Amino acid sequence: MNFISFEAFLNMGGHGLYVWLSYGVGLLVFIIAFVDPILKRKHIIQELSQLQRRQQSKRTPDENTGSIN
Repeated sequence: MNFISFEAFLNMGGHGLYVWLSYGVGLLVFIIAFVDPILKRKHIIQELSQLQRRQQSKRTPDENTGSIN
């Protein structure tokens, strides 16, 4: 397709709203698919480090020093 102007390109023969909206939705889906695993990984790492700190704080002093009674 050849367009006379940039405005005609954006209008897409009267279908511009649907065309650009579908491009926008598709881009949004790709961004979510890219960012969501990164955020979930960060959250899992935070939860695991909190769990590890809790488990270390529950240990008795003898377990922390490594001495045998």
